[in-house]
Amino acid sequence: MSLKPNGMYETRVEGIGPGALYGFKIDGTGPFPDPASRFQPRGVHGPSQVLGASEFSWADDNFLAPPLRDLSIYELHIGAFTPEGTFRGAIGKLDALRELGVNVVEIMPIAEFPGQRNWGYDGVSPYAPTHNYGAPDDLRALVREAHRRGIAVCLDVVYNHLGPDGAYHSTFAPQFYSAKHKTPWGDGLNYDSEGREKVRAYFIESALAWIRDYHIDGLRADAIDTIQDDSNPSFLAELTERLHSLGRELGREVFLIAEDARNQRKVVLPPEQGGLGFDVVWADDFHHHIRHRLAGDNEGYYCDFDGTAEHIAETVRKGWFFTGQFAQYWGRERGTSPQGLSPQSRLFCIQNHDQIGNRAFGERLSTQISLPTYFAASALLLLSPEIPMLFMGQEWAAPEPFLYFTDHNREVGRLVTEGRRREFEHFAGFTDETRRDRIPDPQAEDTFLHSKLDWARRQAPEHAACLNWYQALFQIRKKLLQTATFHSSRALNDKIVLVEWQSSGGSLSFVAALEGPAEASDAAWQNRKLILSSEDALPAAMRRPASWNAAARGLEFQQPGAVLLASGDLNLLQESRPNDR
Repeated sequence: MSLKPNGMYETRVEGIGPGALYGFKIDGTGPFPDPASRFQPRGVHGPSQVLGASEFSWADDNFLAPPLRDLSIYELHIGAFTPEGTFRGAIGKLDALRELGVNVVEIMPIAEFPGQRNWGYDGVSPYAPTHNYGAPDDLRALVREAHRRGIAVCLDVVYNHLGPDGAYHSTFAPQFYSAKHKTPWGDGLNYDSEGREKVRAYFIESALAWIRDYHIDGLRADAIDTIQDDSNPSFLAELTERLHSLGRELGREVFLIAEDARNQRKVVLPPEQGGLGFDVVWADDFHHHIRHRLAGDNEGYYCDFDGTAEHIAETVRKGWFFTGQFAQYWGRERGTSPQGLSPQSRLFCIQNHDQIGNRAFGERLSTQISLPTYFAASALLLLSPEIPMLFMGQEWAAPEPFLYFTDHNREVGRLVTEGRRREFEHFAGFTDETRRDRIPDPQAEDTFLHSKLDWARRQAPEHAACLNWYQALFQIRKKLLQTATFHSSRALNDKIVLVEWQSSGGSLSFVAALEGPAEASDAAWQNRKLILSSEDALPAAMRRPASWNAAARGLEFQQPGAVLLASGDLNLLQESRPNDR
C-alpha cells in the first residue's frame, strides 16, 4: 500500500467482490482485521468481509420517528430478549411491543465484540453489527419491521473506549489512543491531540453509517462523562452536529440520547449555547430515589438519595434532584440548574441494564418489592412528564435476573471479573466474601442463559395482571400527551406523591401511595372522579381497594397503589381502564 498526502495508506485490488474475506499485514505481522470492517463473520480476530452495495428492500420511506415529547422507550439486549437471541428473532416480538404501547426500541450495543455473548460495551468494530446476532441485512430487516409497526429504533453506541480484546487500532495507528487521558478502561481515545482528526472522523463516520445504511432513528451514547477532551469544538459537539445535519439531509429527525451521570445542562443545550447538542440525557436521580425508598438500597451512590416523597416529587418536577448540592459519594458538588430545560430532555426509568446488571446477583426491582408497590412505582414512571424507559420484561414483572456476562479468553475474562469487583467495591455483594463466592461467573454460559427472558411467564396471573396495568398506563400517557400539559408534582405527605396534569377543559391528579396504609386529601380535588385505580389491575386475591370520598375530597389507601382523579374532558381516560382479571 502506498502512503498518500493525507496520511492514509491506499491500494486497489482487482478481481474481488462481495463475500471476499480480507485482512491487513503491517510490517510483516498479521493479518489483522480491518478496523473499519463492515462485517466480521468469524469474530473480532478473524478476517473482515467485503460487503457490496445493499440491495435491501426497505419500504419505510414514509416512516418518521415520534417527536421527542411522545417518546416511550423499551431497552433490550438482542441476545437475551428472545430464545433465538438474534435480529430475526426479535422481529417476532415487535407486535407485543406495539400492543404494549412503546414507540422506540433501544438496542444495547451490537458492534462486533469478542466471543459469543457480551453486553456489547466491549465492542471493537463500531461499523460492524456482530455476527452473533445475524448478518447486516438481518439488522436491516429488524429496523424495517419495527418501522412497519410504528416503532423507531435507537442504537446504543460506545465512543468512550474500545476493547480490550480484539482492538487492533493502535497497531494501525499509534496516535489512536491518548497519551494524556485515562478512562476506567485504560488509555482514553485521542479526541484532542495530534492525529485527532482521523480518530474523530473514524467514530463520527461510524455513527453516520448506522443512520444512513441501517435507517436507525436515534443513537444513545454510552457514558459520555468518561470522555476526556480538551478541544473546542469537542468531539461530542461535532458528533451531534453531524448527526443532526444528516437527519435534515435525509428529511427525518435523528434523536440523540446521552448517558451522563453529572446532571449537566450543557449536555442538552445546543452547541451555539455552549452545549453538546444531545436531545435527551439519562437522569438517574429518579431511579435512585425510587430504589432507596422501595427496596432499601443505601450503598455506593445510593447513599446520597433518601427516597422521601418530597424529594421524589421534586425530582419529577425538576427532571433531576442534584442541582449543585454536595454529594457524599462524589465527594464534591454535583449537578446544575435545570431551569428552562424541557422535561422531555430527561429520561427516567425504574430499571435499566446497568441498574439491574451491575448488582452482584442481577435482581430486578419487581422481585424485591410487592406487586402493589411495583404498580405504584410503574405508574409514577409513566405518568411523569419525562421520557420513560422500560427494560425488557419490566412490563410483566419478569423474574429473570439480568446478569453481567462475557465470553472473553481466560486471561481477559479474569481481569474483567477483577475489574468489576473493584468498580463496585462500595456494594456489599462484591466485597462480602460469603456472598462474593456465590456471584455468578460472567464467563459461564449459564450466567447468560439465566438472563434470557422467559416469554411464557407472561401468561401467569400476576405477570398478566402487570402487563395489563402497563398497557393501561401507556394508553393514558398517550392521551395525556395529546390533550394536557404537565402542571406540577408535590408530596402530600411522607407516603404519597401527587403528579398533576391540566388541559383547557379539565385536569388530572395522579396519586401514588408508595406505602400503605395511607391517607391524603387536597382542596383542589373538588368535582373530581376516581377513574382509574391500580387495584383494578391486581389479581383479585391481592386487591385492597382504595376508597375515594368525593365530598371530603379524600383518599384512603389500604396498601401501596396509584389512582387517577379527573375532571372535565379528561374523563375520556375511562376508556383506558385495565381489564378485570
